[in-house]
Amino acid sequence: MSHVSHAPVSTPDGEQDLPVPTAYGEVKGWFSASDQVLFDWFLTRQNSGAALSGDLLELGVFMGKSAIFLGRYLREGEEFTVCDLFDSPAVDELNLAENRQSYPTLTRRGFETNYLAFHEALPTVIQAPTSVVGAEVRPASCRFVHIDASHLYEHVVTDIESSRLVATPGAVVVFDDYRSAHCPGVAAAVWSAVVSGGLNPICASDMKLYATWGDPEAHQKALLDWLDGRSDLGYGVDMIAGRSLVHISDAGARPPALPQPLHAAPAPAPAATAPARRPGARGRKLAKDLLPPVVTRAIIAWRRRRRG
Repeated sequence: MSHVSHAPVSTPDGEQDLPVPTAYGEVKGWFSASDQVLFDWFLTRQNSGAALSGDLLELGVFMGKSAIFLGRYLREGEEFTVCDLFDSPAVDELNLAENRQSYPTLTRRGFETNYLAFHEALPTVIQAPTSVVGAEVRPASCRFVHIDASHLYEHVVTDIESSRLVATPGAVVVFDDYRSAHCPGVAAAVWSAVVSGGLNPICASDMKLYATWGDPEAHQKALLDWLDGRSDLGYGVDMIAGRSLVHISDAGARPPALPQPLHAAPAPAPAATAPARRPGARGRKLAKDLLPPVVTRAIIAWRRRRRG
């Protein structure tokens, strides 16, 4: 049973509030500078006259690093949905073992605390296995889908099919860990979809594959024109099963402006300073002893005249 909600999870009695991040870098997660650049380019292009409307969707959010970034590109009338198992029971033993090894600290409250530090309201939260997305999200409604959930082959196959169901024509679908050595299930599922499942690659960074279920040509042409004007991103073009793929180097990428917290961090308290002390008799005597003799004699003579 899925739990779909716009409201934050309340803090149980006796449990302390979680620390609120005061900078984007404090949010735990994996989101390279080059992928921040590419997310920004694809989403800004969608928002700036490409006439592609639709919602945003992320499968697998961990502590919210990429979701916080994505939420900045949501336009009026659109919906941002995230789906994660969070701290709910896993659906099978393999998934349970994966969660214990890779995401032992993941909780829904942790995600929501982080997200609300940067945005006024939460996205729609589906706390459930990502297999429910096809039933919970409207068909052909999403213009940008980011998949970074389970690394198990069978689960990734389901997530890929869900992305096909919910994507608008021309939507961008992003797959994390498509080539990581520790995630062979992701690689097998994603490349199978590319070779024989109708998924069309656009470009790839070291960590993420950007693709579409529609025609990739317009995306790639605009991307190559844009890359020609940047000095911080190396790139090349490969052919895979008769289709081109732009591969982009992660080294040296200049990230875009990062999300800023809604509330500035409190200024540190000024360091305490000891109050100035008036010199006592000993201090005055010491000060007099340090004066030149001629000055000391003049002071003594002046005091005698005042007394006389």
